[in-house]
Amino acid sequence: MKAAVYKGNQRFEIEEIPTPTAGPDQVVVKVHFCAVCGTDVHAFLYDVAPPGTVLGHEFAGDVVEVGSAVTKWKIGDRVIGGGGDPPSGFEFPTRTHPRYNYRTMGFPEGLIRGYAEFVLMEEWQPILIPDGITDEEAAMCEPTAVAIHAIRNSDLKLGDSVGILGAGPIGLLTLQAAKAAGASAVYVSEPAPERARVALELGADAVINPLKQDLQTEIDALTDGRGPNIVFDCAGFPSTLDQAFNIVRRAGQVVLVAVPWEELPLRPVDWMAREISFKASWGSLPGDWHRAIGLMASGKLTVKPLIGDVESIPLEGMQEAFEGLTKPSNQLQIVVRP
Repeated sequence: MKAAVYKGNQRFEIEEIPTPTAGPDQVVVKVHFCAVCGTDVHAFLYDVAPPGTVLGHEFAGDVVEVGSAVTKWKIGDRVIGGGGDPPSGFEFPTRTHPRYNYRTMGFPEGLIRGYAEFVLMEEWQPILIPDGITDEEAAMCEPTAVAIHAIRNSDLKLGDSVGILGAGPIGLLTLQAAKAAGASAVYVSEPAPERARVALELGADAVINPLKQDLQTEIDALTDGRGPNIVFDCAGFPSTLDQAFNIVRRAGQVVLVAVPWEELPLRPVDWMAREISFKASWGSLPGDWHRAIGLMASGKLTVKPLIGDVESIPLEGMQEAFEGLTKPSNQLQIVVRP
């Protein structure tokens, strides 16, 4: 099968690698679409993926082979490449390892994922795509689950106001999840015009351009000087975490959703007297995937504006796409079609 194999030194090569065959408790999935995740871009930018890795964990496709002991799936089932409940002994190390470090442990060797024509999965791993959701939309289930997990992991209560820094895919999904959870108002900080437009389309009460406006002044004007109850940092730029602490209200909460890879400058003396709480939100749990696909199926949350009408890219376009994503961009979401 054809795959985009990471070779190290920020380089993908399109290669023919062995097509997987299902063992007794496994299925083979033909990948139709695989969304490009920011963590894959980090693996490329910081050159941390082991050479020989096939990245891509946001994918959807059809079951094309089932193992002899498989009872849950049949050939032709449309599935999302994740979200299943792991049985005992197969729990993810992100949730079980007492000193888990994503930077050093997040990219194990030998992974063959969605930037390939086929993926081998254990029977328990995929979840079913409901009728009415396209494969391209279903490929966005994982980032939607990340946003839902961030909201459920926070202290958000019905009627709270929310600030979101960054209107990339995760920020736009967090905006919708906050609204679905009962946020009374959501204020977004985003300099890119297209992302700002989509944020307003998806229900943001205001969008502030932090390169042209003073973020704290604008937020104070919108919240009678108090600030939002909770601020989600979905950007992860050097300045945004400190901005989040500065704009959140007294005794409010800052939630880090983005994954910064570099040291961040903070000046706590500016905001620590307001006794702000801080929480990191990491990835998602299987239940979040099911909630995500359920909200998508009900129409309470949509990924269509993030995907837009842009054609998906072939594997051959991966190198150029990833090089572009390492720079500031107005791009909403890139989807690969192997």
